[in-house]
Amino acid sequence: MKVLITGAAGFIGSHLALRLLERGDTVIGVDDMNDYYDPSLKRARLDRIRALPASRQRFVFEHEDIADRTAMERVFREHRPERVVNLAAQAGVRYSLENPAAYVDTNLVGFGNILEGCRHNGVEHLVYASSSSVYGANTTMPFSVHDNVDHPLSLYAASKKANELMAHTYAHLYQLPVTGLRFFTVYGPWGRPDMALFLFTKKILAGEPIDVFNYGHHRRDFTYIDDIVEGVIRTLDRPARSNPAWTGAEPDSATSAAPYRLYNIGAHRPVELMHYIEVLEDCLGKKAEKNLLPLQPGDVPDTYADVEALRTDTGYEPTTSVEEGVARFVDWYLGYYRAAA
Repeated sequence: MKVLITGAAGFIGSHLALRLLERGDTVIGVDDMNDYYDPSLKRARLDRIRALPASRQRFVFEHEDIADRTAMERVFREHRPERVVNLAAQAGVRYSLENPAAYVDTNLVGFGNILEGCRHNGVEHLVYASSSSVYGANTTMPFSVHDNVDHPLSLYAASKKANELMAHTYAHLYQLPVTGLRFFTVYGPWGRPDMALFLFTKKILAGEPIDVFNYGHHRRDFTYIDDIVEGVIRTLDRPARSNPAWTGAEPDSATSAAPYRLYNIGAHRPVELMHYIEVLEDCLGKKAEKNLLPLQPGDVPDTYADVEALRTDTGYEPTTSVEEGVARFVDWYLGYYRAAA
């Protein structure tokens, strides 16, 4: 297949590009290489993709912003992708309190451009990143895609909920198959520097205290990157279909009479933040000094993914334990930053 990946220099996007190239697909990568975090890490991820022999004939990179309508019209017109994975987004719950405009530009305007590109260029299937953040004030665990999610707690979460609504509209009006994936706390090698595991590792090694919010009582459904990519590919290979049993009298939010699907993609095993830190301390051979702080605005205390729908429809089965995944991250981090020093 010819697959367009937005956010191709990002954490999930770069891993996905490698896997698709390795199995024989052609990949068009799009990324604006912004400085929300260190662009040199994004360039290193791209170098890793380009080092793959298959990339010489089957990888094209477009340095563009998905919020640029003219640029995205050109990319779709020139490359004619068969399928699209939209991973480009302004991420981060706390940053959305500081810079809401970035979320409007990328997550709303940018996603609208992706939908239009798919609509006008015969795309067979659009898979897009949603987030566990959409569950907001929900407290029933595990979080189910069949639950109502009308009470987001941050603009980031609201923008992801909006993506789901926008995607459904295009599925209904234009019969564009769309699948939304609600990611649950993805971690692993080549990860994002603004995520807890990255921040904790950097500070512990430097002998600096780490900020532990909600006094360490968070539970997160930490999901290893390889498990995430496996789920994305299984979903990409199975275009969304309509649910013939769907009825407006008792609407199911995860399916539709249109070719529309929503899935949770997580490990299905929440981990206490304090245990996560203990695993990291063991891997680093060094104890953390903890600065215990209250719950931050926009944060939720717990996340826990019900992945039964994804398991039933695609055979998805996450296998990587936190102990194994954190150890792999630490090995990568030590190697990468010592090499870059």
